[in-house]
Amino acid sequence: MKFPYIYPDPESRRLRAALSEDSGLESDHILVGCGADELIDLIMRCVLEPGDKIVDCPPTFTMYEFDANVNGAVVLKVPRNADFSLNVEEIARVVELEKPKCIFLTSPNNPDGSVISEEALLKILDLPVLVVLDEAYIEFSGQESRMKWVKQHENLIVLRTFSKRAGLAGLRVGYGAFSSSIIKYLWRAKQPYNVSVAAEIAACAALQNPTYLENVKEALVQERERLYKLLQEVPFLRPFPSYSNFILCEVTSGLDAKKLKEDLAKMGVMIRHYSNKELQGFVRVSVGKPEHTDALMKCLKHYS
Repeated sequence: MKFPYIYPDPESRRLRAALSEDSGLESDHILVGCGADELIDLIMRCVLEPGDKIVDCPPTFTMYEFDANVNGAVVLKVPRNADFSLNVEEIARVVELEKPKCIFLTSPNNPDGSVISEEALLKILDLPVLVVLDEAYIEFSGQESRMKWVKQHENLIVLRTFSKRAGLAGLRVGYGAFSSSIIKYLWRAKQPYNVSVAAEIAACAALQNPTYLENVKEALVQERERLYKLLQEVPFLRPFPSYSNFILCEVTSGLDAKKLKEDLAKMGVMIRHYSNKELQGFVRVSVGKPEHTDALMKCLKHYS
């Protein structure tokens, strides 16, 4: 790596130009961050005054609520339907009644992998609220990113990341698409050297290898389908269809989800367990290589 002793370009011009080519959206609509997490916090700092409200749709990514609390905002929760789809009617009612500044949506959603339909998103974009659409897992969904929509919808922000797409989670590179009227305020508040030299080089290298990224994604999606079918055969698990790189499962037959996680850990297999009330009795399995799936299924067969 050349010049690690020199501060990074505060405008990340090389990376934004590469992202523009990748997305088909002009670079003056794109801002990069130290992970999408930094951009979530930056948006809140620019948009919210203490006491302002945001809409959150749990179960979902917990950083929205975390950052809202840090920024002194009030979190209005509109729980998802039983199939994890958005309750659009209730969102519309809450927006009209409470007048929140913004709503955070994830598609595919974390932790269940469901996607937001175009119809539902358009209905929400018609509401008088800033819509932040987090597409951290979009590559695995078969859907096109809505980054270009920011030119038609002034109240839309689309966030993406290299963490999953290119396996660069440890280097922290996220990016967002913003309308011209919003992005100018974020430029004023952004930390000047937020994306490191190493992170920018790695992200640009990833974008120069689209075939490799596509092959890895295809292999993962193929393995996700195999894992889903195998999990359907496990008598004490109810897996949910996923458009992401993980599968959420309800633990049935009176088994304890936390105990299942702990017992599998003793066998050398790690899965995710949730303690929040919306996901009581659920576990989440990440999609790995075929040998990882095989190891998990072997442990589940021995489990009783």
